[in-house]
Amino acid sequence: MLKQLIITLAAAASVFGASAQKAMSDKPTFVHSTSDKYEYPTDPEVLAKLDKWQDQKLGIMFHWGVYSVPGIAESWAMCSEDRWFTKRRLEARPDRPSYGEFKQWYWDLAKELNPTEFEPSEWASFMKDNGFKYLIFTTKHHDGFCMFDTKQTDYKITNGPYADGKYSNIAYHVFDAFRNEGFMIGAYFSKPDWHNENFWDPFFSTPTRNPNYDVAKYPEKWAKFKDFTAAQIDELMSDYGSIDILWLDGGWVRKPDYDIDLDNIVDNARKKQPGLIAVDRTVPGRNENYQTPEQSIPAVQQDFPWESCLTLSNTWGWNPAPKYKSGRWAINTLAEVVAKGGCLALNVGPDRYGKIEDAALERLTELGNWLKRNGEAIYSTRITSAYNSGNTWFTANKDGRTLYAIYALPENEELPATISWEGNVPKGKMTLLSTGKAVKYTVDNGKVTVKLPAGIPSEPLAFKFKK
Repeated sequence: MLKQLIITLAAAASVFGASAQKAMSDKPTFVHSTSDKYEYPTDPEVLAKLDKWQDQKLGIMFHWGVYSVPGIAESWAMCSEDRWFTKRRLEARPDRPSYGEFKQWYWDLAKELNPTEFEPSEWASFMKDNGFKYLIFTTKHHDGFCMFDTKQTDYKITNGPYADGKYSNIAYHVFDAFRNEGFMIGAYFSKPDWHNENFWDPFFSTPTRNPNYDVAKYPEKWAKFKDFTAAQIDELMSDYGSIDILWLDGGWVRKPDYDIDLDNIVDNARKKQPGLIAVDRTVPGRNENYQTPEQSIPAVQQDFPWESCLTLSNTWGWNPAPKYKSGRWAINTLAEVVAKGGCLALNVGPDRYGKIEDAALERLTELGNWLKRNGEAIYSTRITSAYNSGNTWFTANKDGRTLYAIYALPENEELPATISWEGNVPKGKMTLLSTGKAVKYTVDNGKVTVKLPAGIPSEPLAFKFKK
């Protein structure tokens, strides 16, 4: 009976993962909406750190947890809302597992996560070499599994097969390795915790992502959950070295319905991490120091701090049949994001053993090689009012007089003989960043036409000029 249940659950997870991957390959099935307003922080140290963060432009994001064992959607497999329950219901067969069995199987994946091939210094050195400047690492997703040695729960990486592993306190070693390479450090933390009995009480059903009881009716339970959350965040702020960003997911946990006293949590965090950037996703106000559109880019330029978090493949975590976007997509996307005033957090999902797939590394290397030649047009730049013309995106040096034009060569196309744009007319010399050599151009009624040198690689190009 037990063996059959395990086989059935594994099959269900496989089918669920495949269906989720198919859906996500077409379009995202669930993304967080963007806040409708932005409020600048007033703390000078936070403002200074935000300015530094806006110089970085490119961050690496890792979704890694128990969901990486079978390669299914992170956490959401347990959610009974229609968009997720329908996927489980599609596996309609007489021996399909009950929801309780499925949920228990999911949580028990912690007994199989044993990343014996994990080498954080290899991750950090590779990402540095390929142009990444800051890190967002999932310390805990909604399923409640902790990738750090929290003292608040036993549902953690240090209480399983990797307990005696070389880097068992994974978040600590990830942060340390990336910090040693000069990265700004961001701790992703889920405000909801579906494993915690004071969020999802096992006595009740779990129909939605929210607490499954009336928090007003059981205030003592909710108080315990608030204390639990505050204690975990305090651990991360106290015991894991310098942290630059507290990246809080689960925006539905907010005032007035599910208040966790976040103002106090952030204030206490900043006592230990001065200037900490708080990112309370989709909750406008004092604790959303930058906005985070998910799997999307704003339609127009924004003049406040923001970040697009996008996946390199079709899922956030590792999956057994990934559909990777191209290296050229990554280059063109970065150009658009930066021209519109944002940073790009590009996500990859390590597998259950702690390895990043070669296909992902190849695409990141293509991006990195391009940045080695053209990074001046990306890093430490700011927006310029005329930021786009066709396939060309514009960024500006902080002096406001030096402009960069980035031609985002479309997928599966070769470079034309000339590139044209309107507006941002150069004054004097124009340089092709990848070669450092001057290029010829003409101007006709505000239309700039650049003649491309012969023999250059067919890739996105960046040009530098004065306006």
